[in-house]
Amino acid sequence: MIAQIKPRELADLIANGENLYLVDVRQPWENEHCRIANSVLIPLNELIEHMGEIDPPEGAKIVVYCHHGIRSLTGATLIQQAGFQNVASLSGGIDAWSKQIDPKVPLY
Repeated sequence: MIAQIKPRELADLIANGENLYLVDVRQPWENEHCRIANSVLIPLNELIEHMGEIDPPEGAKIVVYCHHGIRSLTGATLIQQAGFQNVASLSGGIDAWSKQIDPKVPLY
């Protein structure tokens, strides 16, 4: 079972300087349109072959996000199955992030 984190919870963790590693599993064009700062892009369809590129700092919480929170659940599951600990999916994705936390992040 993958944990889900709400946008407000993630915003609070970021504001408090928590040890986080954000993974965007959307497509490159989506990432170019908008993103959460300091995230790494590994599209879901490339995640398995690029799993070795996931390199969170020691003890970091890995938060996976997408557009609405569906692809990120799959991505978080794959990352967890690869042996990573403390993995969560952003509930509602970057869409919810824009609506609840940062309206400067454009909707699409």
